[in-house]
Amino acid sequence: MINTLILVLCLVSSGVSPIVYGIENIFKEDLELDRQLKLINKPPVKTIHTEHGDIVDCIDINKQPAFDHPLLKNHKLQEKPNFQRPIGKISGKKLSGRSMFGFDKHHCYKGTVPILRTTKENLIREKKLLNSSIFVKDISGVHLAEIAVSSKFGPYFSIDANNIVYNPTVTKGQMSLSHIWVQNGPINTNNKISMGWHVSPELYGDYDTHEYATWTSDNYHRTGCFNLRCPGFVQTHSGLHLGKRLTNVSFYGGPLYSFRSSISQDPSTKNWWVGIQDFYIGYYPAELFSNLGSADKVGLGGRTSTAPGSPSPPMGSGHFPGNFFHSSFFDLIFVQNASRRNYGPEKYQTEHYLDKPKCYGLKYFGNLHQNVGCALQFGGPGGNCGD
Repeated sequence: MINTLILVLCLVSSGVSPIVYGIENIFKEDLELDRQLKLINKPPVKTIHTEHGDIVDCIDINKQPAFDHPLLKNHKLQEKPNFQRPIGKISGKKLSGRSMFGFDKHHCYKGTVPILRTTKENLIREKKLLNSSIFVKDISGVHLAEIAVSSKFGPYFSIDANNIVYNPTVTKGQMSLSHIWVQNGPINTNNKISMGWHVSPELYGDYDTHEYATWTSDNYHRTGCFNLRCPGFVQTHSGLHLGKRLTNVSFYGGPLYSFRSSISQDPSTKNWWVGIQDFYIGYYPAELFSNLGSADKVGLGGRTSTAPGSPSPPMGSGHFPGNFFHSSFFDLIFVQNASRRNYGPEKYQTEHYLDKPKCYGLKYFGNLHQNVGCALQFGGPGGNCGD
């Protein structure tokens, strides 16, 4: 930083105006990145270096980045939801097998929460990512294979499903994800929360699979971000965090790895809680949203993004729907409507969104009973999808 300043002063005195303006812009950008990092990375009580090279800071729960949001200045921290984990019970052996989520060897102290540290390189790479546009329909290079439970049977207050985890091959500038979501409102002012797993080199600087969540109150025009890259999500769990690297992933033919994921509204506070396995890791406060007192639609499936005109990456396992040990899928799918009771959506209650059947497939089975309950298969190899 000091060297850059000295260089700028020298060039100013020598009258090299065009170069000076360029370097001044670089200097301003560097200062802005430092300002953003200071806001995101709070002073840690403890720092954890994981075996995979990630740095996780344990931050005072009351000083986490969420409370920098102007709408949350007077927000009262909710330490746990006012309801039990909304997972439906189903008999029989689960097809989806093993889970990669357990407690890591290191935990944060009581009263602190784990937050994945953001680096300057993260922010520089992320500038190339088109502001979460993967969640906006009708954008060139973005493709989807999803179902939604129709608004005819809403409103909705929870979606919960078992999410099979893969590691689809992407290249620089691409993303591939599997997620559940809740939303409400007209498309231009859509309020939405999404969570699941994705592969995104621009966000993490690697090609591994990461667990993630994201939000918006205006269809990603000015609000929202992935994980904690902007204030919003309130972390409460001391062991699990957004952006966690998932090292156990499924393979064609097995073994299969999964985690249960849920997005559920607290009936008392109206906050939206994000659940993983048997734990709630935190919530999106009701104050963030302009129109999410309930969801008019809930859904799940996969999405990919790539540069316009370039081949699309694989989605899910990279194979079209078919065999459960070959295709990517969700099982044990449950939603809650105004009754606040879990139920599996019937086929006639769902809407299907598949924009590129040449590249990806989508099949909702309804209730398959003992082994998998309500199940959805989706995904495919990608390729030249005709953008």
